[in-house]
Amino acid sequence: MTLNSDPDFWASANTHLTRYGPSFEPVIIERAAGSFVYDADGRAILDFTSGQMSAVLGHTHPDIVATVARQMGAVAHLFSGMLSRPVVTLAERLAALAPGLERVQLLTTGAEANEAAIRMAKLVTGRHEIVAFAQSWHGMTGAAASATYSAGRRGYGPAAAGSFVIPAPNAYRPRFKTADGSNDWQTELDDAFALIDSQSTGNLAAFIAEPILSSGGILELPLGYLAALKRKCEQRGMLLILDEAQTGIGRTGQMFAFERDGVVPDILTLSKTLGAGLPLAAVMTTQAIEQAAFERGFLFYTTHVSDPLPAAVGVTVLDVVARDGLVAQATARGNRLRDGLLSLQQRFECVGDVRGRGLLLGLEIVVDRQSKAPGFELGARIMEETMRRGLSMNIVKLPSMGGVFRIAPPLTVSEAEIDRGLEIMSEAIQAAASGR
Repeated sequence: MTLNSDPDFWASANTHLTRYGPSFEPVIIERAAGSFVYDADGRAILDFTSGQMSAVLGHTHPDIVATVARQMGAVAHLFSGMLSRPVVTLAERLAALAPGLERVQLLTTGAEANEAAIRMAKLVTGRHEIVAFAQSWHGMTGAAASATYSAGRRGYGPAAAGSFVIPAPNAYRPRFKTADGSNDWQTELDDAFALIDSQSTGNLAAFIAEPILSSGGILELPLGYLAALKRKCEQRGMLLILDEAQTGIGRTGQMFAFERDGVVPDILTLSKTLGAGLPLAAVMTTQAIEQAAFERGFLFYTTHVSDPLPAAVGVTVLDVVARDGLVAQATARGNRLRDGLLSLQQRFECVGDVRGRGLLLGLEIVVDRQSKAPGFELGARIMEETMRRGLSMNIVKLPSMGGVFRIAPPLTVSEAEIDRGLEIMSEAIQAAASGR
């Protein structure tokens, strides 16, 4: 008899909780520490999604716990017109990490940060049209939801006026090919913007993009794409907004994913990893854009704008990442994880592709490599088998591709934990593929 079957718990959950997306796992999580969460039976479950892709330092990191206790004892929340030292310190620290983006607003969630960024872009440009990728996820509120195309489009009425979309480049499933069969992303980008230009009313305000589309199936923008995208924006007087909710704060092996490309966005949004599991987000922009927004009366404040508690946590996150060399560790651990995933690809026909960067990697499951037919059912069975063996992974299912596992353990993950995760994956794929 498992304590996870507590009838009173599940009766209450099934009666009172709104169902908001995926089915709930049939376990009761009692605590978490490091790279593991623990269920009601005390079973350790290796967390390869860092919570909701957020617990970049693992669970209950002692420095974070100490900061929360200390700040709660001082001041946690203030009137939105009041400032505290953690807020100014975090803004200063972030600005130092992203030269050119010296102005910072601290908010709560990724959707909220993207709402503020889009609102600012519209105000500064005097336009309203927003372009995003067809596999994007930027949040479930207002303008952010209108720029989200990977899910949640049907049944909610019209999106915001001027919402446009282009395909994201996909090297595994290219829409345009060069002579050697590789992805011709430049032709695809040119074609996409020709279509945007034909639809626009002359009011293009911004393009919002993730450097690696996570909910879109771990689609990485190829080297050179971001610079080309920035040129497209500049030619049209658009701002480039980069959403680094999942790629920021070291996860890709650099502090921010855009650094690899040498392209600085006009507006950068951070969330998830910045708060290491607590609700914290940031909108960063240039002095010139902030000044223009201010002069036009930029208005965006929320109940928890500039709250001291999450800001103090954000400062601690940056301290720990720097002190423990976690950006470099993301590269080293990511290489180990990638090598293991590539080994799985060599062994199992159903592993169609391995992609991503640092500790944000994707494993695409297909029926077979020749047809690349989506292996949704097999992917679901693999996920069930990994959970049964003590590994939590998340799979996204999009019509245009196979089931893609998003693999993003904490930056603090050990080599032994990576090896154990790979071992469980191997066992789970073998069991699911053989029907055992």
